[in-house]
Amino acid sequence: MHEVTLRSDGILLEAGKEAPRNTIAFLSSKIVIEDGVQLKGFFRMLEAYPLLGRLNNFLPMLLKLARAAEPHAALGLNSIVLTRTVEMIGFPGKPRLEIYTQLMGQEGDRLRDLRHWALESLLELPLRLGRLRHIVFGDRMDMLEFETTYTLFDFIEGVSWELSFLGTSAACEIRRN
Repeated sequence: MHEVTLRSDGILLEAGKEAPRNTIAFLSSKIVIEDGVQLKGFFRMLEAYPLLGRLNNFLPMLLKLARAAEPHAALGLNSIVLTRTVEMIGFPGKPRLEIYTQLMGQEGDRLRDLRHWALESLLELPLRLGRLRHIVFGDRMDMLEFETTYTLFDFIEGVSWELSFLGTSAACEIRRN
């Protein structure tokens, strides 16, 4: 699978060289995130590759918020992780399968929902790609974890979708913790 790497300055590398600004051709490529890339690196990528910022209706608003934000520490979180989940639901009964990505905050070994944090408190957290979680419901719940890959499109869509639910002010965030 073709691969692109995100650097902390928002530049995408293809085979060790800066990717062309017309990155639509790389949407199906596997994304790798260099160590040390923070969430603000995602927004730097959108600034460096404006076509990518047009993939999701939430991205212009999120980019505007990120530019205006005064970053501060997220209480209790040590990183942000994009995860993929495959969930089998309804057995016994009418079974169905749901596949989705989530952007979660990591606190120690625990993953936490981000919607109670403000964007400015997340910008300087390390950003990672997580494992695939396979959840099977039946008489008991089983969860398996696997290595997985994400495409550049999965990455952009997953991060932008989850960040679109943020809205808590920093004052509310402090009271919550």
